[in-house]
Amino acid sequence: MRNVVKALVLGAVSFAPNVAWSESLADALIAAYRNSHLLEQNQAVLRAADEDVATAVGSLLPVVSFVSRVGRVDTNYVNSRVAGVHDGFSTSGSSSLQASYSLLDFGRGKATVALKNELVLASQAALVGVEQQVMFDAVQAYVNVALQADLVATQEANVNLVTQDLQATQDRFDVGEVTKTDVSLAQAQLASAKAQLAAAQGNYTVAKERYNAAIGHYPDHIAALPHTKVAVASLDEARAIALRTHPAVAQSSHQAKAADLGVELAKAQMQPSMGLSGSVSEAYTTDGLTSTVTSLGIELDQTIYAGGQLSSGLRKAIAQQGQARAAQLQVGVNVTEAVGSAWSNILVANASIAATQEQVVAAQAAYDGVKQEAALGSRTTLDVLNAQQDLLSAQASHLQAQANLSVSQYGLLAAMGLLTADQLNLGIPTFDPSAYLNAVKKAPATSSRGAKLDKILKTLGK
Repeated sequence: MRNVVKALVLGAVSFAPNVAWSESLADALIAAYRNSHLLEQNQAVLRAADEDVATAVGSLLPVVSFVSRVGRVDTNYVNSRVAGVHDGFSTSGSSSLQASYSLLDFGRGKATVALKNELVLASQAALVGVEQQVMFDAVQAYVNVALQADLVATQEANVNLVTQDLQATQDRFDVGEVTKTDVSLAQAQLASAKAQLAAAQGNYTVAKERYNAAIGHYPDHIAALPHTKVAVASLDEARAIALRTHPAVAQSSHQAKAADLGVELAKAQMQPSMGLSGSVSEAYTTDGLTSTVTSLGIELDQTIYAGGQLSSGLRKAIAQQGQARAAQLQVGVNVTEAVGSAWSNILVANASIAATQEQVVAAQAAYDGVKQEAALGSRTTLDVLNAQQDLLSAQASHLQAQANLSVSQYGLLAAMGLLTADQLNLGIPTFDPSAYLNAVKKAPATSSRGAKLDKILKTLGK
């Protein structure tokens, strides 16, 4: 599958113009990955899910507790005339060490651990989905900045051209070849061109703000848009890859398995439980009295009647199981539809590029011809201005089609589940979703992240 994205990666890093330094699309994707607060947020969500596994594992381990108590006992005798008996007080205390361990729970603990593990795997897949969205937002922001910069350049060239046309029209008016109306038309066209330039500059400013939000800094020099081709032979192949690799498919699969385990857990809740408990306690007073008590026992617990709560819990789990299975099937439908749409967008973009290229060539030829005919007096100034606007519109459409193709290509990668830092081979350290889980899954006494995860987060600058 890395071959599928190899062409795009090469295209993303190899289109730098001759400037001191240009930020390629690969550079932008790396910055987006490193600077994304959304990724950081969802990584924390995943670590919280990892702790649920540790909690479930901890419930299967022995519980040891220590209790210590100190108190004062006041004594007031009703008949203090008895010889040797006097009112007073004494201090007493006790210390106890207690331990308990579940011997048999008919699979409740094991099912809980397995369920939490499946939810962790679902959270890991969800994190991949978030990463894909971060990458795709970066692609869109990068492409849009490049597009808007090109449109600004086009509008600037148009203003210069219209300014020249106005001067030429004014010169012809001065020698009596055209009327004042022609000059006014050229002046109006120049005002319109300046307004369009201002609008393009505004769109470029907005695009830079979006770039900063998606990638983490404002653009300086960026390389040209990558013109590449996704290495997938057919739509069916793309759909097959998507159903194997898309994070939404993996997420729904793990959620369905968790729902199955939820039914098992609900059934196990109806079973008895057996536990072993023991304690050692010592009591003492200031009078010198001490006592030591040791106990060890096995306890069997069975719910006989709970007002239908357990049965209701089982029915709810079964309903959630059906919901998860249906959602899993729907995710498959959504993924294949998204691949089909992305594939269609690429076809449309390619067709638009070819068509708008022909449109630009034809509009350029028409403009050149009308301008020459106007110089001979067979065309009016209005004809020249209209031809010029047709050329400008064709150029803008061609630029937009090229931008649509770039976005559509990466949209197909996202629809296939391949738009990640690892799949794009960006060459940077990435978040290891299992590192934190490995550090806590055995329910250690402290909630350490683990040296490996700390190293990764430090590398990423978090």
